[in-house]
Amino acid sequence: MENINEILENFKFKGDLIDCSVYGSGHINVTYLAVYNNNGKEEKYIVQKINPNVFKNIEKLMDNIFAVTSYLREEIRKAGGDENRETLHFIKTVNGDKFYVSEDGSCYRAYIFVSDSVSYNSVDNAELFKQSGVAFGKFQRLLADFPADTLYETLPEFHNTKHRFETEFTPAVNNNLSGRKENCEKEIDFVMNRKAYCSRLVDLIKEGKLPLRVTHNDTKLNNVIFDKESDKAICVIDLDTVMPGLALYDFGDSIRFGANTAVEDEKDLSKVSINLDYFKAYADGFLSQAGESLNQCEIDNLAFASLLMTFECGMRFLTDYLNGDTYFKTAYPEHNLVRAKDQFALVADMEKHMKEMEQIISDLVKQ
Repeated sequence: MENINEILENFKFKGDLIDCSVYGSGHINVTYLAVYNNNGKEEKYIVQKINPNVFKNIEKLMDNIFAVTSYLREEIRKAGGDENRETLHFIKTVNGDKFYVSEDGSCYRAYIFVSDSVSYNSVDNAELFKQSGVAFGKFQRLLADFPADTLYETLPEFHNTKHRFETEFTPAVNNNLSGRKENCEKEIDFVMNRKAYCSRLVDLIKEGKLPLRVTHNDTKLNNVIFDKESDKAICVIDLDTVMPGLALYDFGDSIRFGANTAVEDEKDLSKVSINLDYFKAYADGFLSQAGESLNQCEIDNLAFASLLMTFECGMRFLTDYLNGDTYFKTAYPEHNLVRAKDQFALVADMEKHMKEMEQIISDLVKQ
């Protein structure tokens, strides 16, 4: 372990240190929970070592986070909410910087621990999924007037499906670096036959029909924290990938992750389908918060965005399989292909139920 005391001393924490230990199960950043005694009151802080292999420009990444959380805090305050609980409160260093750079060049940041909270890794019931929709919908609503174009693009072209098709997937097929192409001709054809999907949202952006908004870009359930007693959503966490994008991306990726009746690498594709009850629950929660801040084109494309984000993810898995598994971690040689097949099975089921999904959105909007 690094010299954690040196790091802690460079933040404006209140009180005397009681304990500091590794916290959570994140795969990208190393996280610590620091506990202090402040005149008899326990104060808790999260300290994170930011992974420079994933995030190349930490200064701009932290600029994004401070800009967004400061804005959120002000909006929550104006609405009479609890700004220390309904969004993360990042703390500057003793020198007034947004992160601390240690002697070995490592970068650390800190924020106040949200007390009496819990997180979940899997969607076990519709109400929990609805609450995550409430959290991400509120995130969209509160940031509706934030100038998204002022944010640094942490991951350029991240959800530009047309760009991924043309510059990543097609070369992967043509180059066949892994020599695996003959193992996945059916899956390649699946993507090629749906090429038109890739440009639909991109074209709507160019036509001025879809506005750029502040997007989270990692809308998994475990990036929402819930109240320990009520299981009501408290706030959204893990803001490293906050950047300009479409509200549709966040909505669609949530559905991809949470409304699949199977796990992401299920080999038995008969188990893979869209859970329409979960789709409705999440959409209900999301629209209850964000509905009035979205335009009609956004609302009309929510169901399609769910299909598109699933399709894009499957295409990325297949691209990595063709390239020899250079991006996603795999547990066995066919893992990325299994993941791609799973996503494409979900896409195919969404295609069958698209009218029902669109009707669900329409009905919720009318409520």
